[in-house]
Amino acid sequence: MVSIVVQPDILRSLAFGSIGASFLPIGTPFAHPMRIIKIINTANTDMIISYDNVNNNDYVPAGGFTLYDLTTNNNESAGWFFKIGTQVSVKYASAPSSGSVFVVALYGEGE
Repeated sequence: MVSIVVQPDILRSLAFGSIGASFLPIGTPFAHPMRIIKIINTANTDMIISYDNVNNNDYVPAGGFTLYDLTTNNNESAGWFFKIGTQVSVKYASAPSSGSVFVVALYGEGE
């Protein structure tokens, strides 16, 4: 049974000094199927996001964010999810000198 109660996962982050020209993981892989994720870029440069540590999958401008609400307008047994084991990674478009990149994730209780 799919849960109708949403739980926050651990906050994942990577500071500007650790972000490079190649993909680096932001925290740990997902241990639950994630319903909602938000990627926040507080760095002073644009960031490229990958969900497989290889391909460019998303772009988050400096000071911006991306929100994936995969279960909007769905009932408790419907919707799409980021699968267990998904690893969010980041690389810079140009080297930042301040800020961080954060990943906020929510999953269904018991999933």
